[in-house]
Amino acid sequence: MAAIEVGRVIVKTAGREALMKAVIVDLVDQNFVLISGGGVSAVKRRRCNIKHIRPLDTIISIKRGAKDDAIQKALEKADLLEAIKEPIQITV
Repeated sequence: MAAIEVGRVIVKTAGREALMKAVIVDLVDQNFVLISGGGVSAVKRRRCNIKHIRPLDTIISIKRGAKDDAIQKALEKADLLEAIKEPIQITV
């Protein structure tokens, strides 16, 4: 499983933003992280329980506590703008 770290792209697994992608912006404590969609995805900047996210293999280069414009620039640089906009598709 991928590590929980600043810059890691994640998928929300619970709540109204379930199946949407975001980026870890800060580590609050051992149970919570600060996430943001970077103004690209519909995920708003908020504190999130680590039990409600699934880390992906992708990491972008951002500083701890980065603002949404810095996240968006890092996503552009990594060519991930379109990938983060699209929610995860589940096939049954």
